[in-house]
Amino acid sequence: MRLHPLTALLLLSATAAQAGPAFVNGLLIPGDTGDAYGTGVNDGRLGFFSDLYYDRARNEWWALSDRGPGGGTIPYDTRVQRFSLDVNPDTGAISNFRLTQTIKFMQGGTAFNGLAPNPTNTLGMSFDPEGFVVHPVSGHFLVSDEYGPSLYEFDRSGQFIRAYTNPANVIPRNGAGVPNYANNTGNVAGKSGNRGYEGLAVSPDGRYAYAMLQSQMRDELGAPYTRIVQFDTTTGVAVAQYAYRFDISGSNPGISSLVAVNDHQFLALERNNRGLGVDSTYAGADKRVYLIDLSGATDVSAIDLDAPGASFTAVTKAATPWIDLTADTLAALGNVSPEKWEGLAIGPQLADGSYVIVAGTDNDYSVTQNASGTQFDVWFDFATGTRVECTLGDNCAPGGYSLLPGVLHAYKTTLDDSVMAAYTAPVPEPGTWALLLTGLGLVGWAARRRA
Repeated sequence: MRLHPLTALLLLSATAAQAGPAFVNGLLIPGDTGDAYGTGVNDGRLGFFSDLYYDRARNEWWALSDRGPGGGTIPYDTRVQRFSLDVNPDTGAISNFRLTQTIKFMQGGTAFNGLAPNPTNTLGMSFDPEGFVVHPVSGHFLVSDEYGPSLYEFDRSGQFIRAYTNPANVIPRNGAGVPNYANNTGNVAGKSGNRGYEGLAVSPDGRYAYAMLQSQMRDELGAPYTRIVQFDTTTGVAVAQYAYRFDISGSNPGISSLVAVNDHQFLALERNNRGLGVDSTYAGADKRVYLIDLSGATDVSAIDLDAPGASFTAVTKAATPWIDLTADTLAALGNVSPEKWEGLAIGPQLADGSYVIVAGTDNDYSVTQNASGTQFDVWFDFATGTRVECTLGDNCAPGGYSLLPGVLHAYKTTLDDSVMAAYTAPVPEPGTWALLLTGLGLVGWAARRRA
């Protein structure tokens, strides 16, 4: 059930007027942390938080790794990590990050690979995963990708089930309609190079998935809007698109995460490319989490957003951020905000009824590479703000330097927070009937009954 647009606007205004969640604490996870495959840079070093997801039905935390440290030029088996995290039930403070499982995305015996598409007009098994959710009824993984852009479904062992059907207008292509999935060369329409589906959310009942393009499409660069594509999870077909207006300007503004609050309200993490990172400029970091509402927004599937005279209603967006991620920096990082805040999750409910919200960074494996594909570890002295590049395996950094860590921040909501007052947890809550149906093989029946 959707709210009347006026009611939604009043809720957003009320949210904007109150303070958002309060910062509790941060964790730094060493940049050389390995996963189940070891600590090797191109197969094992932890990829950290291109997205975060908390599955409250199973009390499981998930961390998505992206296409690997080679920037699409070096083979990398894409994967997702399950981890555990201690959450203080009173304060919301987080501690004791531990990896518990590494799952590679596979089709049969072949892994989806982080290599950029080659030839560029054939997507194949190329995969740059950026958004991750667990379908609340089936337990399957839904994963969004930047290359296609694509939305894929996997079972819980990481085996490919199906690809959702993309709307034609988001496919990157030249004037003759020939796609180029790898970069912008020749493309005049569709998603911009390596800025495909970055954010991904699923409705509480699992009926819809929402994939969000990181930035403007090539044929809509004249307007400050990106698109949210709504998919029916039963058919795998797109049913609507909505326009989202950026507030951050300059230095490649983009969306990094999308989280469902209920069936029409979402949290959108918007950021620029400034801050502490392997190739970034420190000054001018801007990272914000906004409450948005699709109620009353125009389905823009057939609308060119920057066409002269284009008429549409964008998603409603709170006037002020719910969380300003740059306001809470860590002394251990020189009080500089990390560049790539990309993960956001609504975590467990605390003893007093409030919630912990967890945000995470993508550290790019603390690796950069030159034009010929040679890779370098990037080492930092956070006290002085200096960094050193060393060829992989050759630690040339002086003492006191560290690889860029992964960062987690914990925030605690207030008891009267209007965002979380509107929160609808994914079914089931606390998670008994759907898990039972899954075990009995009756998930499909339950989904049909709800449809």
